[in-house]
Amino acid sequence: MTASDPQPASPSRPSLTERRKAATQLDIARAAAALFAEHGPDGTTAEAIARHSGVALRTFYRYFRSKQDAVGPLLSGGAERWRALLETAEPGPLATLLESAVREALAAPDASAVEQLRWTRGLLRAAERDAALRAVWYRVNQDSEERLLPVLARLAGPGADALEVRLAAAAATDAIRVALEAWSATDAPVSGTGSPAELAVRCLRELTGGMRLLGR
Repeated sequence: MTASDPQPASPSRPSLTERRKAATQLDIARAAAALFAEHGPDGTTAEAIARHSGVALRTFYRYFRSKQDAVGPLLSGGAERWRALLETAEPGPLATLLESAVREALAAPDASAVEQLRWTRGLLRAAERDAALRAVWYRVNQDSEERLLPVLARLAGPGADALEVRLAAAAATDAIRVALEAWSATDAPVSGTGSPAELAVRCLRELTGGMRLLGR
């Protein structure tokens, strides 16, 4: 390979094409969320989302099957950050690793993180009245749990019981899901008392209280 040859994407870094695709999907997701907030899912069409995000309708359907599916990238953002933190963590006490990752992933240190949480709140409120949107939320969480499983298996070590690792992945995923749903139903702030991070840690401790794998 010469210096002028294109460099292959790093295994840990998405290719330029993948990054562009993700950026387009996120633009569409934000457009969908904004229209849902203004008109509700029932009052929003795929055509309107495509127009609002500046893409052709065929491009919209290349990425998403329905208007509700379009907000998946926004709803999965927190889980992706949390999993990324755990993927780079060194093996150690699993309970400590999970809590630390939860706190960091759901923190609101900057405007972008605050915006992400506010989008999530609006979408979860809309999902209460829209079964298709709820289905997207549940699917996002199921996908998150499945992708978390090998990450926790690595952190727990080769001697860990497979069933206990699976239960830990399910409990950790549900802790964040329940925390975000509970927070979204209130007007609590994005940080501090009643925040998603605080609620998620509380849920995590309650759900994993009797797990040997986490040493509780």
